[in-house]
Amino acid sequence: MELQSVKLRFGIIGNTPALNRALEVAVRVAPTNLSVLITGESGVGKEVFSKIIHSLSNRKHEHFISVNCGAIPEGTIDSELFGHEKGAFTGAHDKRKGYFETVNGGTIFLDEIGEMPIGTQARLLRLLENGEFIKVGSSVVQKTDVRVLAATNVDLPKLIQQGKFREDLYYRLNTVPIFVPPLRDRKEDIDVLFRKFASDFAEKYRMQPIRLSDEAKEILNHYRFPGNIRELKNIAEQVSVLAKDKVVGKEELAKFIPTNEVSTLPILSNNKENNTSFSDRELLYKMIFDIKSDLNDLKAFVWKMSNGNYDSSSIDFSDIKNIEHHPSSTTNLSNNQQIHPETNNASTIIINEKPIYEEESVETNLSLMEMEKNMIIKALEKHKGKRKDAALDLGISERTLYRKIKEYKLED
Repeated sequence: MELQSVKLRFGIIGNTPALNRALEVAVRVAPTNLSVLITGESGVGKEVFSKIIHSLSNRKHEHFISVNCGAIPEGTIDSELFGHEKGAFTGAHDKRKGYFETVNGGTIFLDEIGEMPIGTQARLLRLLENGEFIKVGSSVVQKTDVRVLAATNVDLPKLIQQGKFREDLYYRLNTVPIFVPPLRDRKEDIDVLFRKFASDFAEKYRMQPIRLSDEAKEILNHYRFPGNIRELKNIAEQVSVLAKDKVVGKEELAKFIPTNEVSTLPILSNNKENNTSFSDRELLYKMIFDIKSDLNDLKAFVWKMSNGNYDSSSIDFSDIKNIEHHPSSTTNLSNNQQIHPETNNASTIIINEKPIYEEESVETNLSLMEMEKNMIIKALEKHKGKRKDAALDLGISERTLYRKIKEYKLED
């Protein structure tokens, strides 16, 4: 059977290669009795593929039933699928047939197979291998001839690694895999699907069908559609009923797109000033946090020295280019706490051969604002008031430095 006739028969719209490939596999496997595992995100239409397979199979005149494994409580799913005997459990007042017995000769579609409990998976594996099952509360083995189609929107191999899904059942179900692509990978089909849904709702509500402007189509094409076709259909219905104009523009359509997804749309901005400010802020924040980290290390260093627990290997001065020993730095230290040049610890730190930070007393209540102010003052002193060089040394822009100088009243 040609794909076009299958699409017309089952109302499938689209012509992307991935969709056509999935349909080709479904049509070829339909006449067989092989188990099929249909994978894809929620809302892509996996159940439609199960109906295609059943309708084109030799079982098309027999029963077809769709079962959502995630919607049945764990305590009753065995009874629902395989049936139970009277008195098998509390509330089992009568004997009951399960789906596999009722659909004998037909097809059963197990949606959300990844939600099936481990115990039920063992029962299903036995049925797939030899067509046998046992009702809950019974010891009699029964036979059934049912073709099983399964679907999932989760990663079954990952569940296998977590011990939540049987590996042998996975390979038994995955005899023929079919992957249904998400709507975001079928961008050329989005506009066609929207027009089809809009036409259907116009007929349903007896109104004129809406159309999208070119800008609105772009917004729709760039939306990720986490709910896939189901979500597109909902959006088409909302727009059809609530839109003020029959030609919907991008501003009107944006009202119906979830706000948490609007940020994924491409946005062009020519505001270089805003970009620069954001970059400067990032650099400034980084500088402040670096200062805070260095201050904490310095506090720890002083505390260790005051308690006689100084260990030169615990302090990393690898980022300092040049370190010189200042004779006066050891005058207030005991014999076992003297700092030597080879220990890479000194009270005078020299960068680019010019000392910029002299030994200072550390106050435990020193704020980040004060530290930042001192950094700016010393950078300006180092470069003799040349703000451009000072800004470069501090790793911030000149504009940010000017603003900080004004904020801390350092113009003088």
